[in-house]
Amino acid sequence: MSSAEDIFESMKRTKNGWGEDDFHTLYTGYGFTCREGKHRFYIHPTYTDLSATVGRHKKLATGYAQHAVKTIEKLLEYKEGEKNDR
Repeated sequence: MSSAEDIFESMKRTKNGWGEDDFHTLYTGYGFTCREGKHRFYIHPTYTDLSATVGRHKKLATGYAQHAVKTIEKLLEYKEGEKNDR
């Protein structure tokens, strides 16, 4: 299985062909917690404004990948800002 960083880099290049397991690896690899249901709901425990809902399908619409890339980029911005504040 690919690491979260590998998935993130690939997802930035192409938004097609990603499934629920890829998103699970991505979000949990970046520290998000997962709540299971008809969909998977991910939320970051420190930055609670960062969240995502992911359908439970093998192949998901490109909008899921677009949202994931934006969400992880925002997380990295937050973490970089914390480093600069020290």
